[in-house]
Amino acid sequence: MLRDRYINLLTDFGFKRLFGTEPNKDLLIDFLNTILPPEHHVRDLTYRNNENIGNTTLDRKAIFDIYCESDSGEKFIVEIQKAKQNYFKDRSVYYATFPIQEQATRGDWNYQLTAVYTVGILDFIFDDHKDDPTIMHVVELKNQQGEVFYDKLKFIYLELPKFTKQIEQLNNHFEKWLFLLKHLYELDTPPAALQEGVFRRLFEVAEIAQFSPIERETYENSLKYYRDLKNVVDTSREEGREEGREEGRREIVANMLRANVSVESISQMTGLSIATIQSIQAALDQR
Repeated sequence: MLRDRYINLLTDFGFKRLFGTEPNKDLLIDFLNTILPPEHHVRDLTYRNNENIGNTTLDRKAIFDIYCESDSGEKFIVEIQKAKQNYFKDRSVYYATFPIQEQATRGDWNYQLTAVYTVGILDFIFDDHKDDPTIMHVVELKNQQGEVFYDKLKFIYLELPKFTKQIEQLNNHFEKWLFLLKHLYELDTPPAALQEGVFRRLFEVAEIAQFSPIERETYENSLKYYRDLKNVVDTSREEGREEGREEGRREIVANMLRANVSVESISQMTGLSIATIQSIQAALDQR
């Protein structure tokens, strides 16, 4: 039974409820404007189909958490990533090609593009960033002198584990967003420091008591999935005998399979091979 007052924003349901619905787009606009350069601040946005099947039936499709477009044409992919994933940077670049390609027009075209942003909210730290205290990383296409060659393609990554401030230490709007992304579900009441306009709306939207029975069930499943995945990560970090760690991982994968998480998703999120996951699935089927 759920005892928290507010949702966990790092769950799929919590993230999409807050940022991915038309009635709450003011929250997404405020969040984006907190991390975007002033020249690309968003006044309004439209949600786009988050599933892109490519140009032919043979193309691999991409499914974004949130895909939207500003009123001035900029495209935004906004994703939550809960665990390290093999080739995560490669996937980010691949996903960014879809909003680029869809701008092509039939007939004569001068190839002018609008900006494309990929925003990744990460519940992990990149291996090559472990000694870097920077929380927000902005990646652009640059030349050998470090000068920006193309300013319409940007990748923005927020490494949440690096953010450790408590409520009384928050200095600005950006830090308040980071705090809520990490700690909203732990709060019993809205703190005085977070009772400004947009955050008052956030607390209203995120209150579990306002959910319908179907929404509560969906959230509970999403929360269980998040906790199982977190256990996978935590188990992999534990010291001790390898056999024990491996057994723990297999049991958590089994729980994820019971929750109908796809084999491909489990493989991406845990780093285990598809063959290993399929063997666990086969063992479950025989029980």
